[in-house]
Amino acid sequence: MELHFPSFHILSAFILFLVVVLRTQKRSKTGSLTPNLPPGPWKLPLVGNIHQLVGSLPHHALRDLAKKYGPLMHLQLGEVSTIVVSSSEIAKEINLLNTGSPINLTEKTFASICAITTRAAFGKKCKYQETFISVLLETIKLAGGFNVGDIFPSFKSLHLISGMRPKLEKLHQEADKILENIIHEHKARGGTTKIDKDGPDEDLVDVLLKFHEDHGDHAFSLTTDNIKAVLLDIFGAGSEPSSTTIDFAMSEMMRNPRIMRKAQEEVRRIFDRKEEIDEMGIQELKFLKEKCEIDGHEIPVKSKIIVNAWAIGRDPKHWTEPESFNPERFLDSSIDYKGTNFEYIPFGAGRRICPGILFGLASVELLLAKLLYHFDWKLPNGMKQQDLDMTEVFGLAVRRKEDLYLIPTAYYPLSHE
Repeated sequence: MELHFPSFHILSAFILFLVVVLRTQKRSKTGSLTPNLPPGPWKLPLVGNIHQLVGSLPHHALRDLAKKYGPLMHLQLGEVSTIVVSSSEIAKEINLLNTGSPINLTEKTFASICAITTRAAFGKKCKYQETFISVLLETIKLAGGFNVGDIFPSFKSLHLISGMRPKLEKLHQEADKILENIIHEHKARGGTTKIDKDGPDEDLVDVLLKFHEDHGDHAFSLTTDNIKAVLLDIFGAGSEPSSTTIDFAMSEMMRNPRIMRKAQEEVRRIFDRKEEIDEMGIQELKFLKEKCEIDGHEIPVKSKIIVNAWAIGRDPKHWTEPESFNPERFLDSSIDYKGTNFEYIPFGAGRRICPGILFGLASVELLLAKLLYHFDWKLPNGMKQQDLDMTEVFGLAVRRKEDLYLIPTAYYPLSHE
């Protein structure tokens, strides 16, 4: 008897069918968790709404869909739940939602102080840093708490009853292990260079290791345990008191607005145009990890939000003849491009505003001014202005489909003739 195996095409179709069924079941199980999604068009299994963006420019297709389903719209692009914003009002609400979230300044201050101390002690961001800071914080909490055994030290049993000593010993063991690994890594990368050959990347551990290795050349030497103790002292004495001082200072100034204003005026006057803003190392905000609500609709976790700035900039509610090229509309207008007017956000807004806005504007304005100043321009081959193809093509940035060909004629000012 001869066995016949199914063809490759039949097998592929069967596998695809199983994938679709499993995906559908998964959505049906999780669908109840987000019952109030924004409205959106119907979806195909597996691909979702991708088919509705094929064949046209995506930003045009999104604008047309938004006309039917509203300024806040839900699309399913494959596995990605996507929210499309086509309204300046909702774009502003999203920005306010993000920027208005409170932060725990106490925790962030402590983490920042520890990060500074870590850089000084270990030379760079340490892979054990988060664990070490967590152990340090827990140790500070325990050591700073009330322990009846401390006021009755002769009653040894009180230490056992409170349970504090075993907890502190466990934390000490964890910290000791981390510091042991850090010291070992410094030794392995050559952290025992001679003391008269300081390198630019030398940190505190390197300096302490010199006294550990070169004990014969100095009046005293340091053991590995001595080095660990010094590092623990630096973190204990240098992190918690400093962060607490900042916490109190901010709290008092919040209670006294006059002092807050005076302090801010002095700092801003001294450091005006010298301040550097660096977001490297900033922890993710809470709103990026949790579901939120926009315009009365629940936005699922990990959804991608697309703000269609092209559609917002052509909204008839805010612009007269929005499809017409009319630069004069911006003359004597209070609307600018700096992210405060959500009717016009070519550079975005809020924390995610384009960091290269000034460089981009300077580049465009300088080159455009030179082209307009030094040359007169005309279309080639007798082409009329209405014949110029303005068809767009979508890519990393939206551009014209066809390259622009023009005939330049050099301009010579009368004063230079």
